[in-house]
Amino acid sequence: MKVEAFEIKYEIIDNQKTMLPVIIVAAGFSSRMKGSNKQFLSVGGMPVIAKTLLKFEKSDSISRIILVSKKEDVLKMQQVCKDYNISKVTDIVEGGNNRNESVLNGFKRLSNDEEKVLIHDGARPFVTQKMISDTVTALKTSDAALVALKVTDTVKRTDGEQTVIGTLDRENLYLAQTPQGVDVKKYLEICKEADTSEFTDDASVMEYGGYKVTVVNGSRLNIKITTPEDVPIAEAYAEIEKENGSI
Repeated sequence: MKVEAFEIKYEIIDNQKTMLPVIIVAAGFSSRMKGSNKQFLSVGGMPVIAKTLLKFEKSDSISRIILVSKKEDVLKMQQVCKDYNISKVTDIVEGGNNRNESVLNGFKRLSNDEEKVLIHDGARPFVTQKMISDTVTALKTSDAALVALKVTDTVKRTDGEQTVIGTLDRENLYLAQTPQGVDVKKYLEICKEADTSEFTDDASVMEYGGYKVTVVNGSRLNIKITTPEDVPIAEAYAEIEKENGSI
């Protein structure tokens, strides 16, 4: 598909030895939000996407931000960047028909010397500085890395008709979160050779290719705002951040 992009002329911080770019994916249809675009919902007194962008803006591990948006939201995203002084956003790119297409549209804005990249959900505003830096660190010695939360509940497997047919061993089970990080060249090679349109996260693409994927510790607070029921929870988490002196 043709990619329509809006490029913002900000200074790019060039320090690839210690910093990586991040693609923030905010191009979803918010179908479970009952008509509201979750990226622009107010949480803690600011739009969700602004809270997310500020986390990466303030990170010493991030060189620049490529923001992937729905076409009709590009100008609104630009305004958010101006309103909240997001100086690391270098590109706002139109998303695709699914998550993987949106990520690949972001990849098109990477330079040849950017060998590894983080990818993060725009509707996951409670990511911490430690999660970001830990993912970058893990990615230095691994083909891919992701933030994930160890499963503590008992997990049941059903037959698809709500009849339990087994209980999974939760000892080594994790719930995937973002940010996730990948080797750019290897990720693109997999996407060229296989149909990755149904993959729901980027670590799965790298797993499919047989590459090493490292887990770093996530948090229950690192939620993805998806349904109206998530909004009051997000407001409570925003209050916790405020009390702790973070964004």
